Amino acid sequence: MLDKLRGNLREAVNKIVRSNVVDEKIVADLKKDVQKALILSDVDTRLTFDISKRLEARALKEMPPPGLSRKDHVIKILYDELSGLLGEEDAGLEINPGSAHRILLLGIQGSGKTTTCAKLAKLLSGRGHTVGVIGADNYRPGALAQLRTMCEKAKTEVYGSESPADSAGIVRDGLEHFGDSRDVVIIDTAGRHKEEQDLLEEMNRISSVARPDTSMLVIDGTIGQQCFRQAEAFHRTVPVGGIIITKLDSSGKGGGALAAAAATGARVMFVSNGEKIDDLEPFVPTRFVGKMLGMGDIKAVLDLAKKLEQEADGDRSKRIYRGKMTLMDFLNEMESVKGAGSMRDLLDSIPAFAGKMKEGQIEQAEENTEKWRYIIQSMTEGEWTNPDVLNRSRIKRIARGSGWSEHDVKFMVKNFNATKAMIKSNKGRKMQGMLRRMGLG
Repeated sequence: MLDKLRGNLREAVNKIVRSNVVDEKIVADLKKDVQKALILSDVDTRLTFDISKRLEARALKEMPPPGLSRKDHVIKILYDELSGLLGEEDAGLEINPGSAHRILLLGIQGSGKTTTCAKLAKLLSGRGHTVGVIGADNYRPGALAQLRTMCEKAKTEVYGSESPADSAGIVRDGLEHFGDSRDVVIIDTAGRHKEEQDLLEEMNRISSVARPDTSMLVIDGTIGQQCFRQAEAFHRTVPVGGIIITKLDSSGKGGGALAAAAATGARVMFVSNGEKIDDLEPFVPTRFVGKMLGMGDIKAVLDLAKKLEQEADGDRSKRIYRGKMTLMDFLNEMESVKGAGSMRDLLDSIPAFAGKMKEGQIEQAEENTEKWRYIIQSMTEGEWTNPDVLNRSRIKRIARGSGWSEHDVKFMVKNFNATKAMIKSNKGRKMQGMLRRMGLG
């Protein structure tokens, strides 16, 4: 399943794991490797560059929570971006109670819609729903017979017409036939192509009659980059609310099918990986991406990251209050206050800056925050935990690694020490007021 994509992504991740330090070069290499992996797997080029651009920006800018290594954090970012492409974790199909939930299946010819229709009927029946199926494909010879044969295995009734008839009319009659006797009614339609405008218009008429609760696009996992445009064309005609990917058991690349989620904004709900009636399962992005990255413990990394992120704010506040602030705490607070639009408040609280800052200097301070991020990221944990160990050789190495001057490193440490000394000298109410001014109260 998606062997090529999985192999290339694993290779990219292994480079991060084997690296001694995560710097700009390593991140740039990761960006290129991810681009190559996605493009070779037929993911749309525009989408590929959007994903890799966000990956690079986040990997360089975001600071990992204390306790999580930069390597794991970068892998988590890659994981986040790929999962975001595929949809939310709780992307299950919700059946509206009280009336028949109508599902309209869409897709190009040969995508496996008819087989998927029967598989979906079987899956929903297994969940305790009563299901009816309407066969509205009056173009393909034998389509209705195939649908009935497949649905017999799912023990599901099929309504259709053997004689040529208007598809919208078949849907209307089928809905009347089932009435409220079913929890779910699935409508199988003829395959369309984005260039067949008359068929797309007919699909629009079918949708107007069916008034579906969910329109699901069935995507062939082997068709390649054309899938992105196909999905866009369908979505413009009938808004797509969910995606089913078929033929993931084949040797197809599959990337184009995954890109359909981005083209429509819809979630991948189910995947089919075989020909049997039971070969349809809910799609779980975390499990899928974990397999692609070849990391069985990716869930553990994510859980650790979430836990550390939740604990970080409280622990940081305690350290700052006790006068044990680290350079990482210093940077995190600078960035959080900057994000809240309160940089002037923060700078007014630092003796070296208080009451002396003009607007141009505020902008300079914000630039310093950006600069200090790279400087701190170039330090070892021991150095940003205890900057007193910074001697001339260490400062020279940090400057070279961050791309800034030794003067910039010393300037940052000077401001850190001034802030830390000021905090240690304030107690009680005065200290609480200081924390509020820094956005910590």
